[in-house]
Formats: sequence, structure tokens, C-alpha cells
Amino acid sequence: MTLYQRTDSPYFWVRFAPIKGELKPLQQSTGTANRRKAKQLHDRMQSERWDQDRLGVKATHTWEEACERFLAETADKKTHEWDKSMVKWFAPHLGGKDLQDVNRTLLEHVKMLRSKGVTPGTVNRYMAFVRSVLRRACFDWEWLDRVPKVGMLRDKAGRIRALTLPEFKSLLAELPEHLAEMTRFSVATGLRQANVTQLQWKQISLERRHLWVAAEHHKNGKPHAVPLNEMALQVLVRRQGDHPTHVFTYEGRPIVQVNTKAWRNALRRAGIEDFRWHDLRHTFATWHREAGTPTHELQRLGGWKTQSMVERYAHVAPEGLQFAAGRLDLFMENSSVSP
Repeated sequence: MTLYQRTDSPYFWVRFAPIKGELKPLQQSTGTANRRKAKQLHDRMQSERWDQDRLGVKATHTWEEACERFLAETADKKTHEWDKSMVKWFAPHLGGKDLQDVNRTLLEHVKMLRSKGVTPGTVNRYMAFVRSVLRRACFDWEWLDRVPKVGMLRDKAGRIRALTLPEFKSLLAELPEHLAEMTRFSVATGLRQANVTQLQWKQISLERRHLWVAAEHHKNGKPHAVPLNEMALQVLVRRQGDHPTHVFTYEGRPIVQVNTKAWRNALRRAGIEDFRWHDLRHTFATWHREAGTPTHELQRLGGWKTQSMVERYAHVAPEGLQFAAGRLDLFMENSSVSP
């Protein structure tokens, strides 16, 4: 049977005997749980493989086919939902294109369109996705003979926007209580938005003053232990009893979205410009550096995978190196060398 269901997948799968140039049977997911759609895909693939085997016709594949197969094969990725959103954005620009026609000229045009109103980092993430799909189509599926060059934008050190203490106080005064509590907690812990909105009481030990983020829920793929300072603890104590499972809720339901009208209006009333929720994490890191927290400690507190990510904040606290620079004065003084 060449169209079947597996117990470990919600989708229908196809299996075809190997044709010329193949060493083993082709087995893959159709990416759909709809039998009719799966049968249509199966029949098309069967016809194309017959043409390839008997007539020597090289099969053609569209951008949509490549994306569908890519998403099916990478469904376990943490960024799967983000990948699906990128596929949706590319649809008007690459939809209906044969993979052979997705060339460097077209990709440069798409890159220019994506660069409007977003950061170079965002553009590069989209173009990296295209490159991943095309590489898999070439090297894994043999749908392409070569991968066109996918150009990236030059990404500078990255945007760092942190609140000052007066801005922080002004923002808290303008936010509704549930968002103010989440803001305090985010600055106190440096946790990313998803780790705050999805935080559950089972992850927290008030007695040990710690919370834990499991590896599968942490961006760097490793478990993250977060020591709780006094500001974080006070928020948790106030939230106790509001909900049986989730820490941050509104009207009895776990909070999912934070970039709301209430958040944007509070920023406007507080006179704070060019500020996003993720900048609360930048605020956490910036204030730690200003307080003298060394790089290796800040890396562990914030759960950054590499030290280079933390070095972005080194410039905000140059006075932290003053003591280190003074060691040379002490050395020269003890050596009776005049400056």
C-alpha cells in the first residue's frame, strides 16, 4: 500500500519503490490529515516518478511543494510556528514559482521587499529560512541541481534599548496591574516573553528562591535555573492564589499576548518611544552591567548561550573597568615607578 497512516503521525504517508538513481524506497509525509488531499498528492507524485523512471523526465517542483515538505519534516522544531508564518509571508512573492525559477535576482527583490520597516536581523531570518528550504531541496531531495546564492543584510551589533529608572517608574504607573506585575517580573529576572506568559507555579520554589525553565521551553535549548531576587519574589507572593496553574493571568485566564492596546497606550502616556516588550530583557542586562555584574555571571543569569551575546552590554558600564585599570597604578606604586 503506497498511501497509509502511521501511529506516530497525524498525517498520511506515501511509500514508493525506488526508481533509477535511488538506492531505497521513497517514504515521506504528505503533510496533511485529509485523505482526499493526500491521495491527490500521492497520485501526482506517482505520475511524476513514472515519467522520471520511464521517460527520463526530470520532475519539477514548486516553492509551495518545497515549503510543505520542509514544514512536514521539521515539525518538531521549536520555531515551527514561526516558520509557518514566514511561509505565509513569502506566498505572494514566491507562490506558484518553480524552484528552478527561484534565482538570485528574484531573491534580491524579495529581500528588498522584506527589508521595509524591519531590522536587518529580521530580514536575515527570513532569507535564512529560504536558504534552508532550497538547500534541503537540493541536497536532500535532489529537486534542484544547485542552490542560488541567498544574500543577507549586514547586521550590526543589534538594537539595544533599555529603560532608565525614571522611565521604568513612569511606565509602571501607567500600566494596568496585570501588565505592571509582568513588567516588574521581566526586568527582575530577564526572562523572555514566552517564558513569562507561560510561567506555571510548578516551575517555582519560593522556599529556595528559584524557578526553572525546561530545556524544551528555553531558547538556547538548555534548562535554565533562575534565582529570584526580592522584586521577583514580591511579584510572585502577590500573585499566589489567583490561578491554580499559571502565574500571570487576566480575568481568570492565562495571559497570552502582551503587545496589547493597553501596553501601547501606557508607553504613549509615559512618553516612552521606540520600546518593545523584549527591551525589558535589555533593561535587565543593562542594569546588571551598571550594577557591576560581571559578564560570566550575567550570562548565567540571563541564560545566554554564548558570552558574545552578553558583551553587547559591555559599553553601558565602562566604569566597571575602572577598578581593573587602577591595578596598574597600584603595581607601579609598589614598584616605585613614577607615572
